[in-house]
Parts: sequence; C-alpha cells; structure tokens
Amino acid sequence: MEATSQALPVWRGPYRLHAEVVPGTGVPVVLMHGFPDNTHLYDRLLPYLAGRRPVARFDFLGWGRSDKPAGYPYTAGSQVGDVTAVADAVAERFGAGQLMLVAHDASGPPAIDWALAHPGRVAALVLLNTYYHWTPSLRRPPAIALYSTPGLRAVARAVVRRRPDLDRRLYAWQVGMFIQDPQQRAQLVPPLYEQFLPARPAFWRLNDDLLGAVFARRRRIPQLRRFDRPVQVIFGARDRSLNPRVARNLAALFPRSELHLLDDAGHFVQVDQPQHVADLIAAE
Repeated sequence: MEATSQALPVWRGPYRLHAEVVPGTGVPVVLMHGFPDNTHLYDRLLPYLAGRRPVARFDFLGWGRSDKPAGYPYTAGSQVGDVTAVADAVAERFGAGQLMLVAHDASGPPAIDWALAHPGRVAALVLLNTYYHWTPSLRRPPAIALYSTPGLRAVARAVVRRRPDLDRRLYAWQVGMFIQDPQQRAQLVPPLYEQFLPARPAFWRLNDDLLGAVFARRRRIPQLRRFDRPVQVIFGARDRSLNPRVARNLAALFPRSELHLLDDAGHFVQVDQPQHVADLIAAE
C-alpha cells in the first residue's frame, strides 16, 4: 500500500519539529531516527506499515526538516523532550491513550528514557539496532569513534571543515557500510549526506554527549528490569557495531522482551528488511 503522509504540527517551545503521520487503525507507531540520518531512513518501511497502524515519524531538533537553533543543547537528555512533544501531538491526533515507540541507533536512549518515565502510555517498545548503556560488546562505528573520542574529535572536525571532499567520502564509506544492497546504498547515501550537512552541529554535540550518556544510563538498569511492557529487540545480525551480542544483552534486561535477529540485514535493518520489520511491528 502506498503511504500518503500528512503534516503533523509539533512545537517544542519556540521551535518547530518536522513530523508527519499516515492514518491507520489501532495503536499508533512512532518511528525515531538516529544519527547521522533522519526520517528518510524509514522511507522503505513506511509503505509496509501503511494502513495497518497509524504511523508517525519525525526529525529531532537539529536534524532533517526540523528547526536547528544555534547553541541548542543537542543531547540524548534534551531529545526526551522532543519525544514528549511528538507523543502528545500523536495522541491528540489519533485519540490514543498508548503508543508504540520504535527507536533506532542514537534514538534508543531518549526513547527508553521516555518509556521508563511514562510506562502507562507505552503499548510496546521496539528497538532496532540501538543501544542504551555501555556493555563490553558495544562497538562504536569507526566514524562515530573518530568524532566522539575526546582529543581526537577536535582534530577530526578541523580536518573535515577544511576538506569537504574527505568529509563526503568518510560519510559515504561509513553510512554505506550500514546498507547491504548496493542499489539501495547508491540511492540513499548521497541525499542523506546533503541532508546531514545542516545537521552537523547537532551531530557533533550528540557525539560529545555519547560516552557520558551510555555510562550514566547503567544506573537505570534496575528500572529496565522492572519495565512491564512488551519489548521487541529487532537487530540486523550483520551489524558489527550494534551487534547480536548487544541485542542479546539488551533483550535480557527487559522482563517481557522478544529477540529477533535478521540474518540478511545490517545496521539499517529497516532499509535492508523493511517488510520483515514492518510485519514484526504490526504483529505486536
């Protein structure tokens, strides 16, 4: 089914969040992107969900078509407020008491934080190749390690400012690794890079926050063990960074979790196996 999106007005104080919805029946699904991407990461998934569930997707502040205020604290903690703004707007649009949150990559921490704070509003939580706290099996992708390691990140950022050609090649190499199909890689990576350039301040600030965020969230593990809502952990098994061991460790923390490892998918599991992922989401 073709997915026909409708604009959803969402404001975070004075700032506008780009959000769009596709009508459907049942519990609404909210799709969240990570970095360095945006809502277009779900372009292949959306048609398989259309009509089966109401679906919303949005760009976090600083990303995609959302506002990009200068000097804004782009952190995982501040993104929880973005989730709240979108969740409230989606609930009002569809008259929904509960939502299904779908988090990928760097949206894992804000999505899980929001779910822990509002368990009564969560019908289910779906985690796609994401993370929450530090574990020995967690591996940062090379470009993320380059931009998030103190000391090294300042040098790396100075270099790419002076060498946009190198910046483009690094992005294409890193993000290209996340997509298994060469044709999909060729179609998706170039526009994602162009959309990434205005989002660079948010990207660098989230990288500054990354190590502290994953270490600080270890103290919330007892809350995860008490989270009594359904959780689906759906990972592309070919992801070397957010790998199957990360998936198993994450699933083991929740009392009502199901683990799905998709053998023919990598980090962008919703790009590599959109129908399979949509079927798992719609079946919840």
